[in-house]
Amino acid sequence: MYDDILLPFDGSEGAAAVLHHASELAHWADATVQILYVADTNRDSVTVVEGQPVDALVQEGEDIVDEAAKTLDTLGVDYGTDVVQGNPAPTIVDYAERYHQDLVVMPTRGREGVSRYLAGSVSEKVVRLSSVPVLTVRMQPDERLVFPYERVLVPTDGSDAATYAAEHTLSFAAALDATVHVLSVVDDSALGLDVRSTIAEAESEQAATDAVEAVCSTAADLGVPDTVRHVGHGAPVEEILDCIESNDVHAVGMGTTGRRGTDRILLGSVAEKTVRSAPVPVVTVAKPE
Repeated sequence: MYDDILLPFDGSEGAAAVLHHASELAHWADATVQILYVADTNRDSVTVVEGQPVDALVQEGEDIVDEAAKTLDTLGVDYGTDVVQGNPAPTIVDYAERYHQDLVVMPTRGREGVSRYLAGSVSEKVVRLSSVPVLTVRMQPDERLVFPYERVLVPTDGSDAATYAAEHTLSFAAALDATVHVLSVVDDSALGLDVRSTIAEAESEQAATDAVEAVCSTAADLGVPDTVRHVGHGAPVEEILDCIESNDVHAVGMGTTGRRGTDRILLGSVAEKTVRSAPVPVVTVAKPE
């Protein structure tokens, strides 16, 4: 399902670890990895060498993608390379769409020392803007990437955006022969103790149960071998993180908007907070407008 994988790359330690993860995914999918370095035009990088203007970041980018290419050669992965100039996040999004990439793979807040354009905020902006699915990987010294994913978590609130993302993730999980954990969260933090709140909580509980059952039904239709149902209570992101830890989940797949979303992902949304904090890869999928 992924023939062309875009890997924005800056050569940092966290990005290098994600390069290996992307290569595993490419081997599995028989995909081509496109290594992209964006020379950040927000930084002053032009100098003069022997009377000629030279962009130091472009030169650095050429060296970095060449080193990445050597790694992929060693790993036996088909690849292409490119160095472009621009504002990193929108340039990555535009590149993915223009060249019909199927998946963007990016590190988020990486290991100590990841300080270039791939550190955290740019990845989150790409998630927010991209119409192409984005797989983000939060690399920390004590974390380990697992592939193929054997257990995949699909959070849902029953919205159209969540349902669209769930179908994408379920197709991925079926191809991996992975177990899918389906989670819907009743956010009862705003509910009081009066009768109206009790009724609202019961309705929310039923809505969450229905959302989980709908995803499980789709999973069965798509050939997912096993599904596990979860209805949580509390803050959605905390429940997602708890479900990851309690069930040794290897990856998460979710939409970038939900019932409260209107314009793709919103700053501080459940999806963005999950991308920022999940200790496993997160695939975010935007429903077409």
